[in-house]
Amino acid sequence: VQLQASGGGLVQAGGSLRLSCAASGLLFSNKLWGWYRWAPGKQRELVARISPDRIPYYVDSVKGRFTISRDNAKNTVYLEVDSLKPEDTAVYYCNTDAYVRTNYWGQGTLVTVSS
Repeated sequence: VQLQASGGGLVQAGGSLRLSCAASGLLFSNKLWGWYRWAPGKQRELVARISPDRIPYYVDSVKGRFTISRDNAKNTVYLEVDSLKPEDTAVYYCNTDAYVRTNYWGQGTLVTVSS
């Protein structure tokens, strides 16, 4: 299994990015996918999820600013991050429950928001 996130970068507060995460080596379409982030000195946290039938869930801190989507044909999950704040600075990962439980994490992508 490979999980590879991309699209991060350095942006000013208020800016936007589109993160992508390509999954391989597993059946993608029947799984709930989540975006997580890990900031220095903090625990890894879930920020958004999307169900197999594309129902999204967001934590309160990102509601109205982040949008999760998926393309089953490309085995890819996306996270549009808008109105970025310095506290959004973190490494962002995608994952699905089975691999979260085994603590397997693929490659993340770093988002740095300057004030």
